[in-house]
Amino acid sequence: MKKPLVGIVPLVDEERESLWMLPGYMEGLTQAGAIPVMLPLTADREDLARLVEELDGVLLSGGHDVDPAVYGEKPLPQCGVPCTPRDEMEKILLELTLEQDKPVLGICRGIQFLNAALGGTLYQDIPTQRPSHLEHHQTPPYDQPVHRVELKREGPLARLLEAETLEVNSYHHQGIKTLATGLEEMARAEDGLIEAVWMPGKRFVWGVQWHPEFSWKTQEASRRILKAFVRAAEKA
Repeated sequence: MKKPLVGIVPLVDEERESLWMLPGYMEGLTQAGAIPVMLPLTADREDLARLVEELDGVLLSGGHDVDPAVYGEKPLPQCGVPCTPRDEMEKILLELTLEQDKPVLGICRGIQFLNAALGGTLYQDIPTQRPSHLEHHQTPPYDQPVHRVELKREGPLARLLEAETLEVNSYHHQGIKTLATGLEEMARAEDGLIEAVWMPGKRFVWGVQWHPEFSWKTQEASRRILKAFVRAAEKA
């Protein structure tokens, strides 16, 4: 069986006028058995349709805050500067990928964009809108867990990990406020924040708020999540 080709949405650095990629995304997918490629930053529907046709899966990476306009809100002062080209690209990319029922994995911003694009809303800034005793914005090293999540007992993540709880790393200040129709919860932090979701009826559409691209070297659970995504892509 050929290794699946997985496209990763690029990270954007406006100051340096560059597109870039954290090695953890590439290395984590490679060890899971995929061939990862960084996608171009484009909102050209025809080009994206061609890419999705060739790809076996799509990873929505971390990065900028999602523009509140995506979920029908005005930005608060604490909301970070969005990356409009990414928002525009990912809206089309997600639509095309779901139409073809190809696997999607959203990480950090990825779970947030997945939820927002499908009609849910986000906390623009957790510290001001939803203060918590948990550490959601850790300092290095980023591969170390800083809080626990409770896994939905009958959800696919709990079945995959054969566990009821999971210790996770965490580096975000936005998060899911209202869950989009069509998504279901897979994990929730001890402070009640939704930390993982999936879309029933699709081959594989998952989102996690934590960072397996940092923790796959040190945590078996992160390796299992990446491998589950790649296995689904093998069948795409």
